[in-house]
Amino acid sequence: MNNLLPRLGQRMFNTPLAIHPRKAEVVIAALSDRLGVTQMLRMDGSAVTPMAMEDDEYGFAEPGRVSRTGYDNVGGVALIEVQGTLVQKLGSLRPYSGMSGYDGIRQNFLTALSDPEVKAIALDIESPGGEVAGCFDLVDTIYNARGAKPIWSILNESAYSAAYAIASAADRIVVPRTGGVGSIGVICAHVDLSKALSAAGVKVTFITYGETKADGHPEIPLSEEALARFQADINTMGELFVDTVARNKNISAATVRGTQAATFMGDKGVALGLADEVAAPDAAFRALIKQISKA
Repeated sequence: MNNLLPRLGQRMFNTPLAIHPRKAEVVIAALSDRLGVTQMLRMDGSAVTPMAMEDDEYGFAEPGRVSRTGYDNVGGVALIEVQGTLVQKLGSLRPYSGMSGYDGIRQNFLTALSDPEVKAIALDIESPGGEVAGCFDLVDTIYNARGAKPIWSILNESAYSAAYAIASAADRIVVPRTGGVGSIGVICAHVDLSKALSAAGVKVTFITYGETKADGHPEIPLSEEALARFQADINTMGELFVDTVARNKNISAATVRGTQAATFMGDKGVALGLADEVAAPDAAFRALIKQISKA
């Protein structure tokens, strides 16, 4: 990676760039410390603070400022991106560093609902899923807004796990023939480092108040009792996922549960009722535009 820094510097400094100035400052600030740049000045002589890493166009509006949107209005359709790993709180209205936040998706969605210039909403989804925390509250928000404006999930190219939960809340899911849906399940990993620590001559002693306080820590083996409790929590979240998808797609919980968290490509997802149509993203978007033009 270090060998790439000089080349990145050559591409960013002393060469014409077709990039928004604020975006350029964010990139340069990220590179400055690695490249040994101690001071940067704008053309007007003001200093650029290397630690100022916030991309102003992506963040939430501050109180008293003109409200901003994190979606593009294309022909009356608000195009809301649901991209990359999904997290509960990102503080960004658009995908950032390979992640999308439920907080940003929610604000974009609610803003689009109340925007008189928006006639329909398209969730532009390409995501393997992410955190359970916050996911189902967002799903319910989208589901409960059905009927206010057309809401389509246009996959570009796949929606798995938490991303599929979000996709299922829309009126319609369109998946490309090579795209996929599903992975309706929950997973949690526990790493047991106790043997490795012992082999290294390291002994960890937990001093706790409460018998279960240290359960799940990687420094100690996972007891059968702790595993049973964690499994019960996973089962509860899994059943919530199953019931939510069954409600959203109007199919039986048994059918959803029977997928056993598998993924399904294109028409196989449609056959199960997990998606509504196989089409390329651009064709799906044109179909949505055509629908609202007739309304």
